[in-house]
This record gives sequence, C-alpha cells and structure tokens, in this order.
Amino acid sequence: MSKEILPYVERDVSWMYFNHRILQEAEKEYVPLLERLSFLGIYSNNLDEFFRVRVASLSRIADDKNVDKDTYKKIKKSLKTINRLNESFSKEYTAAVDKVEAELANHGIRMVSETQLGDEQKAFLRNFFYEELNGSVNPIWLSQVDEITTLEDNRIYLLVDKREEGSDKSKYAIVKVPDRTYGRWIKIPSSDGCANIMYLDDVVRFCLPYVFIGMKKSSYTAYSFKFTKDAEMEIDNESDYGTMEKIAVGVNSRKRGEAVRIVYDAAMPKEIVKKIRERLNVKELDTALAGGRYQNHKDLMSFPDCGHTELRYPKWRHLMKPEFLSTESLLDQIRVKDRFIHVPYHSFNGYIRLLREAAIKPEVKAIKTTLYRLAKDSKVVKALIAAARNGKKVTAVVELLARFDEESNIKWSKRMQEEGVNVIFGVEGLKIHSKLLFIETKKGNIACVGTGNFHEGNAKVYTDYLMMTARPRIVNEVARVFEFIDRPFSPMRFQELMVSPNSMKHRLLRLLDNEIKNAKQGREAWLKMKINHITDPDMVNKLYEASRAGVRIDIVIRGNCSLVPGVPKVSENIRCVGIIDRYLEHSRILIFCNGGKNKFYLGSADWMPRNLINRIEVYSPVYDADLQRDLLRTVEYGLRDTMNGRLIDGRGTNQFQPGNPFRSQEALYNCYLKENETGEAHGND
Repeated sequence: MSKEILPYVERDVSWMYFNHRILQEAEKEYVPLLERLSFLGIYSNNLDEFFRVRVASLSRIADDKNVDKDTYKKIKKSLKTINRLNESFSKEYTAAVDKVEAELANHGIRMVSETQLGDEQKAFLRNFFYEELNGSVNPIWLSQVDEITTLEDNRIYLLVDKREEGSDKSKYAIVKVPDRTYGRWIKIPSSDGCANIMYLDDVVRFCLPYVFIGMKKSSYTAYSFKFTKDAEMEIDNESDYGTMEKIAVGVNSRKRGEAVRIVYDAAMPKEIVKKIRERLNVKELDTALAGGRYQNHKDLMSFPDCGHTELRYPKWRHLMKPEFLSTESLLDQIRVKDRFIHVPYHSFNGYIRLLREAAIKPEVKAIKTTLYRLAKDSKVVKALIAAARNGKKVTAVVELLARFDEESNIKWSKRMQEEGVNVIFGVEGLKIHSKLLFIETKKGNIACVGTGNFHEGNAKVYTDYLMMTARPRIVNEVARVFEFIDRPFSPMRFQELMVSPNSMKHRLLRLLDNEIKNAKQGREAWLKMKINHITDPDMVNKLYEASRAGVRIDIVIRGNCSLVPGVPKVSENIRCVGIIDRYLEHSRILIFCNGGKNKFYLGSADWMPRNLINRIEVYSPVYDADLQRDLLRTVEYGLRDTMNGRLIDGRGTNQFQPGNPFRSQEALYNCYLKENETGEAHGND
C-alpha cells in the first residue's frame, strides 16, 4: 500500500507568499505614506536576498550533473512557480510605488525626473556634479567588458546609449550609480510649494553630458539594470587558514559568484538586453525580469520625510521596566524572581544594564555568551570588553557564518581577542544560533535565554523575549550548553532545556505525541505557538497527525509555512495567522496544554531541518507565572489580529482575518505602557 501523500508547500514558494504579505502592507491606504514606502523597500530588499541565497542554491543544485531526475524536476517546478509569482508581484509592486509617489505629491513631497527641471534646479545639479559627483561616475565601455559579473552585484547600473550627432550608430557604456557615497535621494530646490526629491539615478542621467565631456557632442539615453549573484561563499576547508581567515576569504569570494537574476528597465531595447544577458551568462532557470525605470527599491526604507513626520507611525518609546531602573542590584533581583524584557516594547538597555553590572561587580567571576549577529557599534561587546578588563573570565562564542554579517562579526572578534576575551568560533558544520548568556558569581549563577540576537539594532524592530533566571536547573544546563559547544557530538543529556542537534526534535515530537494521546482519551488537548518558519516535513506530518486526533493547533507564523491548514480530515484543526506590522515578528514561543498543566517554552529555533538538525539551538522551559501570562497574551493577541493578521492557507491568498478591528502590536504596546505607568503586574486580558 502506497504511503499517503500529505499536503506540503515548498519552502521557497511559501516564502514568496510571505513576502507578498509585506507588499500588501504597502498597499493599505490607512498605513502612513512613508511607512508604506518603507514596506516597499523591505519587500525589495527581501527579494534581493532571497535570490542571492535561496534561488541561487536551487539553481546550483539543478546545474549539478549528478542530481537525480526527480530532484531536478522538483527544483525546476519550484523555480517556475517562483518566477511566475515574481513576475505577477512585480507588476503589483510597480503600481504600488507609483501610487504612493502620487499620494506623496498631494502632501508636498514630489519626485522629479531629469526632464522636469527648472533653471534653478539645473544650475543646482551642475554645481552638484562638479562639487560632488565628479570623479565618482566613471563609465566603462560595454565592448571592454567580457563578464559583467566581475562587477559588484546588487548595485544600480545605467546602460548608457551614447549616439553622436549625425550618426546612426550607438556606443554603449556602463555607469555605476554611486548611491553608497551620496545616498539614493537628492533634495533639489523646492518649487510650487513642494519639496523636490530626485533619484540619484536621474541626477546621473542629467549629468551625462558632463560625464562624457571632451568627446563629440552626443545624445544620451540611459536604462537602469541590476543583477544578483549567488551569495554562497566558497569556504576552503582544506587550506591552512584559521577559521576567521577562511570566512574572510569566503566573503571576498562572493564577488566572483555567478549571476542568478537580472532586473532591467522594460524600455531597454531587446538587442541591449541580449548583450547584457550574454555578459552575465544568465541561464535558462535563472530570472530575467523587465521592470520599471528604477531598480534597488530597498532605498525606499531611507526615504527622507522632508519634515512631514505625520506621514510616519506615531513614535512608541521603548519602555524601561521599573526593575531595570531600580538602584537595587539586578543580579539580586533575578535571584529572587525571574525577570524578562520583550523588545522592542521594552528597551534593550535593560539587558545592557545586566551586562554592565556583571562587568563591574566583584562577585562575578566569569561570563559566557553566544553572539550570532552584532551591531556596528555594539554595546554588548563593549560591556564584555569592560568585564575582561575588570578581571572577569569572558568567553564569547561568535558565529562567523551569520549570513551577510560575517565582516562585522570578524571585526568585533578581533577587537575582543585584543582585549583579552576568549573568542570561540563555534563548531565546524554546525551554526550556533542559540541566544544564551551565563554569568558565574560567588552568590549564585545567572542565565539569560533569548529568542533573538543580542543586537541593539535588531532589538529596536524585532519582537523578541529575553528571560533572565537564577533557577539552578536551567542555569546549570545553560552552562552545560557551552560545554556541548566545545564537544558538540558528545552524548550529553539535558533534562530542562531542549537542545539541537542533540534531542530537540525528538522531544518536540514527544510533546506533540502527548497532546495526541490526551485528545484520543477525550481530554483537553491543544498547542498554541508563535514561530518564524515551519518547513520540517516530520514536524508538518506530526502536526497533521495531531489535528486528525482532535488536537487544536493555533499558530502565529511570520515566514515560511509548509503546512496547509484547513484541509478536511488532515488539518481542519490547524489555524495559522501571519502578521506584518511596524515590528518584525521574531519571537519563538511554544505553549502545550499538557492535560491542563500547561508547559511553556521560549527559544531560538524554528521548525526547519536546518534548526533542528544543523544548528545548535535552545528552547528553555518557562516557570515564572508572570512571564507565562505574558507569553500567552502575546500569542493570543496575535491570533486575534484582524488588522495585520492574514490567514495562511497554503495558496498564498493572504486573506485578512474576519472580526472587529484589532491590532496585536498596538494592543501589546498599550498594555505594557499601562503596566509601566501603574507598576502593576499584568494578568490575562
């Protein structure tokens, strides 16, 4: 008898549905205009990274001569679906950008092209060229370029068609738009009561006669394009380099990656498109997409407000919880009761205070922490360095393979080593993604378990929990995780923490089996969770099994979802809600009914093969009643969200939930604000 084939959405197709939810947010008329622009920028930036990483990986596998036919067909089908969705969403995206720009003009912010300039503005741009741009815009003749991939990817390029007067022949040049030096947005003199903004691309277009000065008088037409290269690093594991040097070499190897996508101005003549594609060596399975006049819309995230602050979300200040402002030792407070912060509602400075206190208190003997991503001006690292200078034994486990943050992590690793911090570069073949802090003291040890990076920048926009505890059973096991990092394949057992790749997946399946057993016995059985991604086939099938047994499963999910909820006799007891709002939903929370004795967990792991098998991840149980209530409220608010919560159905329809208007992030912020003002502990709402 053949095994039943259960519904499963391919990871990368489900990602396209997720990114479309971000585009939908930019299309909502009641979202402030500049925030809509920001969502359009996020959508574009996400898409670039997706093609650099995921689509590149699929293309690489499909190109492998040893790949089996079934795998090739599966990948080819996924790529075709991705490209079809991308083409459809691209048209929707262009329309959304045009609409927002038109609405901005109604508020006195006007986008101006090189053909819409008055005399004052032309004079301004001539001066701007000679005082600023001159020397930063250097054309390269296309005839001299054998492979465009030798150029930097994900930059804006203009393909310039230069035609001398009296000639029918064109000469083509490539010009890189120097947006990283001057920014993408150039404010030019106002007119008609409007602030005028130009794309730097259009500024360069206007200045082309000055760029080619000294040559025969010509007409110029410029078409924008960008290309995306495979971002997979070539790590030379056979070399004699140390780990940090290997990663540094690998980062540089990205410059040599093959092109996997090109996006170009649809007005570009076909013969020029052909020349560009030939020099990029874009393959059949790769993506070539005709788009609008402008590329690299990620810069919309930094669009100037021109003084129109009313076109942004009202500011929500990051709240400092009273215990983190108290003059009483925070270490002593944690020994009495578990403490937590929920960023960005609460200020990340609460965690910085914990590190700073640990760095200077004589009772502290040692500090150990995992660091996955680091801010450019990391207060976390500065506190660790202060601790080392104060004679503490400080160990930092740095993940050098945190994608696109390798260079920053290398820089800080060298600085910490110079200051006496013991820097460990993790485990060969296993990314260290857990978010842990261990503080050894003479009065009793402390641990912190988080759902997100110890990163000040992330903590301003990512929703994450940090739990601080002195419970010996948890703290001792956190300390043992650092031993496990030293000996990752040793048979180490954990009673409290769920640790991957050690036993996390097995224990998660066991917890679900317990709910299935209770449901079959007629007892209350449910799972409420909040997570970023669910793609692991075993976890998907176990959730289906639980649903068929009568377990009620409610999930707040942000990104990839291979589950197909609501299928009769398969997943009719599963509901998934995806939330896109001003903060990026990032926390991972699990709440099991457990026969009425609820079990709470928070941690770093999504339910993907990479997290459960190929990374060191940690879930910690939560015993503090206040934190339990807070976690439950966060999940339940997410499940109630009708303004920003979409129903995930496996088909990408992204329908909003029905019901009275309810916005979970705003409701949570208002609750935290009230609690801070009254100093009261919260209960269920």
